[in-house]
Amino acid sequence: PLEERMCMTNVQTRDSIPIIDMSNPDDPEIVNHDVPAEVLENVKDATYKFFGLPAEVRNKYSKELSSSNNVRFGTSFTPQAEKALEWKNYLSLIIVDGVDEANLNYYPKCPNPELTVGVDRHSDASTLTILLQGEIGGLFVRGNDGDNWIHVPPIKGSLVINVGDALQIISNGKYRSVKHRVVANGSKNRISVPIFVNPRPIDMIGPFPELIENDYVKHFFCKAHDGKKTVVFAEL
Repeated sequence: PLEERMCMTNVQTRDSIPIIDMSNPDDPEIVNHDVPAEVLENVKDATYKFFGLPAEVRNKYSKELSSSNNVRFGTSFTPQAEKALEWKNYLSLIIVDGVDEANLNYYPKCPNPELTVGVDRHSDASTLTILLQGEIGGLFVRGNDGDNWIHVPPIKGSLVINVGDALQIISNGKYRSVKHRVVANGSKNRISVPIFVNPRPIDMIGPFPELIENDYVKHFFCKAHDGKKTVVFAEL
């Protein structure tokens, strides 16, 4: 739909995105857990190889055919609920007891990138998402002012860290989940490898008790009538 298309005039540079250099092991403020560059390259190579396999091989891992619930191949996000499919294939791997999930995302070059989207605007359900990008840009995050999108170009050897909805809930809004999207590319194939650190499906999540300080009743009776702002005050 026209209203969902990316308006590149509202795009900002990455200047507002903090970059943490973890290459100095002598910095006392940094716990150094460097990922060797060759490991990141091997992950990207493996992703390209999988999506280069014939379709009949990849389809063996589809949700309907996969021999394991921990491995599934698919297209878009929820095709049965979408009016327009996202321009993406993925291989999803549950890697730790149903908690951590890694996706190998493949965005083939698109003949009409202005009419589609790689991934539509959303925030992740995770506590944290750790993302490895390929060399092709295309990831955009929503700025704090609410209107502008910020391009997050790939930096060699780097990982992008996104706050997810679960952390926003647990922190009672102290940390806000990051709305983001991916544009389609008309000339090159793109890959990305996000790892989602998720609560277990059986977990009930809510704000830590020490972070809940709002008292609805006291707030209601210490202010003038002002529409429904008291309800907003009490939202977790």
